[in-house]
Amino acid sequence: MRQLWLILGVAIASCILAIASHCPHLFCNSLRATEGPKPPLVAHPLPPSLAQWHSEKESGDYFERVQPSEVGYLVWSSFPIKIYLDSSSGDGRGQEWRKAVWLGVVQWQVYLPLKVVERQEMADITIKRKNPPLQLGPNGELGRVRAGSTRFELYYNASGILSHKFIIWLSPNQTSEYTTATARHEMGHALGIWGHSPDQRDVMYFSQVRYPPEISARDVNTLKRVYQQQTRLGWQKSDAPKAF
Repeated sequence: MRQLWLILGVAIASCILAIASHCPHLFCNSLRATEGPKPPLVAHPLPPSLAQWHSEKESGDYFERVQPSEVGYLVWSSFPIKIYLDSSSGDGRGQEWRKAVWLGVVQWQVYLPLKVVERQEMADITIKRKNPPLQLGPNGELGRVRAGSTRFELYYNASGILSHKFIIWLSPNQTSEYTTATARHEMGHALGIWGHSPDQRDVMYFSQVRYPPEISARDVNTLKRVYQQQTRLGWQKSDAPKAF
């Protein structure tokens, strides 16, 4: 049965390519409310891998910098999360790019189940080997070149469940090291960390740094707190209370 797509909105998270330059704030367009009852705002059970996570020391988090959408936090509730890597270029550079991207993506698999799929239409998260779309600044000027950009779309699937999909654009012109770092960062957004850390030791720091860090305890603490929050994603309209 074909899915009936209902695009409710688009939001973009961007990272500027230049080292030590600041990322712009996350862009969250206002979402058009659907008619009739909406799914309830309810938290899902924690995925086992996150439920078992405990940092060895009080590392803290940056949860206060994560922005919920108008349907709540952008969490996944059906696992494994399906990833599609752009295969449009079969040359050596394309293969090198995919390898570098996967090195960044797979590091999150310790905390949330991930699976690569061969067809884009099956994917929850699509990663494109393409320069991110240019954005206009507040005064209408063109923004700076970015290494990565992430966008989400909301829709009701064939079962009437409010769902989301992500598209990540990654520049094909970075070194393998920075491609891995950018993929790791943008995957953090796609997995639910819709915000940036103020600490350059975290993967979700708002700017690219000379020596890209690995996923930190603060990153995982933040991810865990996100998955403890309420959301309308993953629920059906029929799950809503009649008085909603």
